[in-house]
Amino acid sequence: MSETTPKSSPLTHLVTLVRGTIPPMHPAGRPFVLGAAAATLLLRRRWRAAGVLGGIATAWCAWFFREPRRTPPTRSGVAVAPADGTVSHVEQASPPPELGMGEAPMTRVSVFLTVFDVHVQRVPVTGEVTGRVYRPGTFVSADLDKASEHNERNSMLVRSDDGHDVAVVQIAGLVARRIVCSAREGDRVLAGHTYGLIRFGSRVDLYVPNSGRVLVEPGQRTVGGETTLAELPSAEQA
Repeated sequence: MSETTPKSSPLTHLVTLVRGTIPPMHPAGRPFVLGAAAATLLLRRRWRAAGVLGGIATAWCAWFFREPRRTPPTRSGVAVAPADGTVSHVEQASPPPELGMGEAPMTRVSVFLTVFDVHVQRVPVTGEVTGRVYRPGTFVSADLDKASEHNERNSMLVRSDDGHDVAVVQIAGLVARRIVCSAREGDRVLAGHTYGLIRFGSRVDLYVPNSGRVLVEPGQRTVGGETTLAELPSAEQA
């Protein structure tokens, strides 16, 4: 006798569809959502309209801290986008001095995030975290060139399995006041996996070796963890 696959109920199917459509929330957003929900319940007792406005604010907080599932490319030797957003700059620049990588320029790809973009950051390459340094700073608009040098930032250095040093920098923006980074020096990290978050509008810089090949241009949209930003140098080029 052939075995038949048990059919799922319509309710189970609906729940599966909802889970696949609505992305999960990053843990850092839970206090904000709970706080907004609590404030809504308290204000609703005195002002009915506050319930509607509070509900909208709560839903917006949950939406802002969303962490959609992503499928990184299986191709080796590439660096994927560390964030959703728009490529604002592709240029030569020295990596953050606090990482101890020297002053020799590398190729820097900057991705600017608006408040409407997903704000979690993703690891660009599979490898080991060999450095992580937080540096306080100013809060000028993240789309300006000087934001990379002067704004508050968290810099992380990853040695890829191919032996390349790749730096990724979370940069606070004009209204951002909090950078979250869960990766630690010595951690094994996988390309496309979430490692941090910035609240609320920011920029992420990716530094790759000059002998690699950048595959994006300013103005292009990126999908964090999926869009390939650059091909890393081959063994011969390195």
